[in-house]
Amino acid sequence: MKKQLILLFLALSMFGQNASALSLNDARAQGRVGETLSGYIAPLREDAETQALVKHINQARSESYQRLADANNLPMDEVAKMAGQKLVERARPGEYVQGINGKWLQK
Repeated sequence: MKKQLILLFLALSMFGQNASALSLNDARAQGRVGETLSGYIAPLREDAETQALVKHINQARSESYQRLADANNLPMDEVAKMAGQKLVERARPGEYVQGINGKWLQK
């Protein structure tokens, strides 16, 4: 379990940048995206740049979760949920997270 969490955090650290000018960290700080308990980010704005970033990050996360799930003989959704809990917990002050009730909260 500890090994898979270490691998998960290493994999998630790769998702801070993409090819566009908008990084995940910038989008978080600007309130454009928020972390969810499902392990994926969700857009809080509907502009094309934010939507493209969300699609890119979530696709990369899904691929990473699948690799971790396969390597540890776990269901992918279980890996994603473990990551989601950690990512929500690690959100910085001012960033948005989605609560278990589905409402967005600013930390």
